[in-house]
Amino acid sequence: MKIIGSRVRVGGRDEIDIVARDGSTLVFVEVKTRKSEAFGRPAAAVGRRKRQTISRAAVRYLRKLKSSSVLFRFDVVEVVGIEEDGDPVLRHIENAFPLDSRYSLP
Repeated sequence: MKIIGSRVRVGGRDEIDIVARDGSTLVFVEVKTRKSEAFGRPAAAVGRRKRQTISRAAVRYLRKLKSSSVLFRFDVVEVVGIEEDGDPVLRHIENAFPLDSRYSLP
């Protein structure tokens, strides 16, 4: 993947952690970091409300592109651990969730 931008602001309050290209697919990435998995995996923090927010931001980003035929997906990257304890564990979850049903593209 090629990173296009990080901490991309879309609209007044929405931010996408990473926007990347994977071939012809635009990828919106949410990054979740935790010191440990004592309270569950980081991806579990990407609940319904967060998916709605990311979907809204992605639709706004795609509308700015003014291209109706863009393939896209939502990924989650988990970072577990802290550097003092060694290298953190990274997990990339491709196609982690679909576009929220309340949003659509023309």
